Amino acid sequence: MKFIIKLFPEIMVKGNAVKKKMVNQLHFNLKTLLSRKLSEVETKRYWDKIEVFCTKEQGSQVRDILLKTPGIEQVLEVEQSCAKTLEEIAEKVAEYAVPKIENKTFVIRAKRTGTHDFSSFDMERFIGAYCFQKGNPKGVDLYHPDIKVELEYHQDQLNIIQNRHPGLGGFPLGSQGEVLSLMSGGFDSTVASYLTMKRGLKTHFIFFNLGGAAHEIGVKQVAFYLWEQFGASHRVEFITVPFEDVVAEIFRSTHESYMGVTLKRLMLQAAEEIADQKGIDALVTGESVAQVSSQTLRNLALIDQVTNKLVLRPLSVMSKPDIMAIADRIGTREFAENMPEYCGVISQNPITHGSFKRMEREARKFNYDVLQQAIETAEFIPVDSIVANVNEAQAVDVVHEVKDQVVIDIRKEEQAASDPLNMEGVLTIPFHKLNHEFKHLDSNKEYLLYCQKGVMSQLHAQYLHDAGFHNVKVYRPL
Repeated sequence: MKFIIKLFPEIMVKGNAVKKKMVNQLHFNLKTLLSRKLSEVETKRYWDKIEVFCTKEQGSQVRDILLKTPGIEQVLEVEQSCAKTLEEIAEKVAEYAVPKIENKTFVIRAKRTGTHDFSSFDMERFIGAYCFQKGNPKGVDLYHPDIKVELEYHQDQLNIIQNRHPGLGGFPLGSQGEVLSLMSGGFDSTVASYLTMKRGLKTHFIFFNLGGAAHEIGVKQVAFYLWEQFGASHRVEFITVPFEDVVAEIFRSTHESYMGVTLKRLMLQAAEEIADQKGIDALVTGESVAQVSSQTLRNLALIDQVTNKLVLRPLSVMSKPDIMAIADRIGTREFAENMPEYCGVISQNPITHGSFKRMEREARKFNYDVLQQAIETAEFIPVDSIVANVNEAQAVDVVHEVKDQVVIDIRKEEQAASDPLNMEGVLTIPFHKLNHEFKHLDSNKEYLLYCQKGVMSQLHAQYLHDAGFHNVKVYRPL
């Protein structure tokens, strides 16, 4: 089976040196991703495309990887063969096309490169006439056909395009430098991080823990998901900064109307120092102008005043429905909807048009030794070790054998259906419905939450414990 990868158009308009560098980066990324999950997959790099060869059994896995890799505009599934003459080309195309054009209008579209005594137009006319004679089509329609038969021909190699899939677009990951994304796990920060990854930026994650093991586990889970889906060609870090004492100091020192802006300023200051330690040039936030009180234009200016670091805001002029639509598309909506939000605990009577002079007075009252202590106790872990990190912590008891308990499969419905647990009495309650439905279950029974990697089960078991349900543990088969 063969795939042809068409590059993102912005790559193709670059100068030769830059384009070559980006194609090499994309090729390296694909080789890394494919070799990690599959064996004996071959890749070939050209100046304007990349080709991938695999078995039919590997096809769906390869396709999934290609469609989630930044830098790819289109993925073509093709049938490759050798043909030296127009007659041979027409015969091979007819084998594929004739059954498809039965009682339908059709058109042939050919792209020829190399040295031949016929043009692309000659190919289209000849092959179209041949298929018309061999089949039983309704007719030829050059503009609105029922079936469009596409092929590419280079020298003696014929590629008949069987499927065409839109890719992720953007630039190859790692081609545009590194950024540090401030992650809360909600809609905005996850979508902002996805957009920077799509643009080719190696995206690290920093989380400011305002209190709660469940929140940290949840943010780690969505960060791992983003990395695994769209950025696994590169190793990045997840950084946790304990901010409980910082919040307490804000309450002690800061007027309530400036607490929200002060918190964001302190987060940027901490992120800047950690980014400097890691040699990272820019920070990323999920802020959108006027979405909440701390994100008015004036307040964003007050926030940015504390850092010399470039702050990227991919969502700055996007509406909430647009942001949520992207979250739907990339699969982070359900994570965001189940993420606890702790920032609201200090948003009391917030100012919407802060004063620079007043902000300076409020800032002088804060004890920055508390912030420095938080930075110094930050935890750094590779994102690819998040699963092991969460499972080692085991905030909720883990069991490996089922006795009298009831197992609840909290994976998404399609995951549970495609790879069901081989045991009786399993309840299927997707994680995004669990908090609502669990209270209706028999409270005299003990329940074991199951998910594939054990992270979401830890998270939601912790949620239920916090809500007063202590008849919950995590199930992890040996």
